[in-house]
Amino acid sequence: MSEFFIDTLANGLRLLTVEMPHLHSVELACTLGVGSRREEPGRYGISHFLEHMLFRGSEDYPSGQDLEGRFEAIGGNINAATDAETTCYHSRLHPAHIGDGLHLLASMLRRPLFAGLETERSIVIEEAQEDLNQEGRFISPDLLMNGLLWPGHPLSQPIIGTLDAIATFDETALRSHHQRYYTPANTVIALAGRITRDAALATVSDAFGDWRGPAPRPLCASLPAPAKGPLSCWVRDTDSQLSLQLAFRIPGRQDPATPALRMLRRILSGGGTTRLMRRLREDLGLTYNAEAHLSLFEECGSFAVDLAVMPENLVPAVEELLQIFLELVQDPVGEGELARVLGNYLFDLEFSQDHADLLASRYSWGLTTGFLRSLEDERRESRQLRPENLCEAARLYLTAANLHLVVVGPYRQSDRQRVEGLLAGYRSSKAAAGTACTA
Repeated sequence: MSEFFIDTLANGLRLLTVEMPHLHSVELACTLGVGSRREEPGRYGISHFLEHMLFRGSEDYPSGQDLEGRFEAIGGNINAATDAETTCYHSRLHPAHIGDGLHLLASMLRRPLFAGLETERSIVIEEAQEDLNQEGRFISPDLLMNGLLWPGHPLSQPIIGTLDAIATFDETALRSHHQRYYTPANTVIALAGRITRDAALATVSDAFGDWRGPAPRPLCASLPAPAKGPLSCWVRDTDSQLSLQLAFRIPGRQDPATPALRMLRRILSGGGTTRLMRRLREDLGLTYNAEAHLSLFEECGSFAVDLAVMPENLVPAVEELLQIFLELVQDPVGEGELARVLGNYLFDLEFSQDHADLLASRYSWGLTTGFLRSLEDERRESRQLRPENLCEAARLYLTAANLHLVVVGPYRQSDRQRVEGLLAGYRSSKAAAGTACTA
């Protein structure tokens, strides 16, 4: 039995259906191929602002309360999120009201009123303030790291936008952005749950079949040449702890090394026995939690670790982090450790089949970005990984030249100097020299 079915309407809109007849609901995920990296200077944040404005009512439902109330009446709770490459609208629906939900969504996406702009601007400004301190400086490690990784590129800008840009958005700019990117050929709708492929195609065609619009424009902003690391960014802030992010620049999601890098992330974090938690928390007591994550875009990405530490623990924490990464470069992961982590990952893939919302968002994002992976694809790819594959990926990308560090909080200048010395020392390690991986 297929994990999903894909159909394309005559107008270019793509529909992905996951039949789960044992469920009592249907999860809707509508993903559009537009996010912050498609924005121009002076317009940073407009994709996120537009997402907010679509909740302000449509020609058919003139207020946001009316629109959201209609969703709630059919078992829904419409919400949305914008990232660097996509914007996703999602809701749970009762199986008897899928058509109603799709017509509501169509009204939102196709016929927004752009009402209450100044009220929404105030809300977005409040949201943007969460990333700033009292002096107006960014204190989000993610944003600061993006500035190191992608200087001068839209990926370096906050998805929510800058305060200066948010202040300039008017109806003309919003309508222009909407007309350019909210088009059927730039849209994927995923339905997962108690629905059949035929019923999904009929209801989506009824709600969206007469939608017209141009094809999406290709990405235009090329990536800057990578700045040679190690690089660091330090921001003073009043807090009891330091927020720390250490990241390596890596290639995009289509790169052959991506499966190995994804498994390396799970070697580092995801449970109490993984390396970060065992070494930094259980053995040394340096932090409450440490987490590794991958950010993968079309042609670039980052492999990062986040944690918070007391100021006196900064130096030993960075020292241990660098040692953990160096070990990944020098020594292949043991067969037993890889088998344990792989087994846990395979269980996670199996468990995801119990969550229609996870499947709808996973598949709609994958089809939109050109990286659609079935669960079986993931299983097969992961089972083929060997310790030498992980070591080779680490050797290629966990290097000093790709290394970046962000520290936010009440750091001591003497500790900063010691940490920068540690980063410089990583430059002369075997990671930079290109040690061969042998099992």
